Amino acid sequence: MSQKKEGVCFTCTAEQEADLKRVISELKDTAGALMPILQHAQEIFGYLPIEVQTMISDETGIPLEKIYGVATFYSQFSLQPKGQYRISVCLGTACYVKGSGDIFKKLEELLGITNGECTPDGKFSLDSCRCVGACGLAPVMMINDEVYGRLTVDDVPTILAKYE
Repeated sequence: MSQKKEGVCFTCTAEQEADLKRVISELKDTAGALMPILQHAQEIFGYLPIEVQTMISDETGIPLEKIYGVATFYSQFSLQPKGQYRISVCLGTACYVKGSGDIFKKLEELLGITNGECTPDGKFSLDSCRCVGACGLAPVMMINDEVYGRLTVDDVPTILAKYE
């Protein structure tokens, strides 16, 4: 079992820190290195807290403001932790017209969180998205890689129960 290292990042193991430093060392002198470094950092930590961004800045010499700007500009990056079960509700036109907004509200009510947040126990995170490419199944939500389609608000508690 790895030990948590205090002061480097919120919940960072020595192995995670070593992995990130190795990636930075391999990539930092490559043109356009910031994006792949951020992608690897998010794979290692699951998100990009300010502590990780600061470590990247310290190791690469890239100003923290630039790193933060890139991390907040691209939707693939998250500054908040994600849950063990990542719930994504499609709010694209086809899904929204068929009631995905109500499904999203029900999830917010049941989980006690809103868009982009994670439950305090780390079990669930909730995000909206614009399209998952399953318009014929509208309304749609995904939990990790599992797609749930043709949903009603009444389906939500039963689906969540599978993951509790």
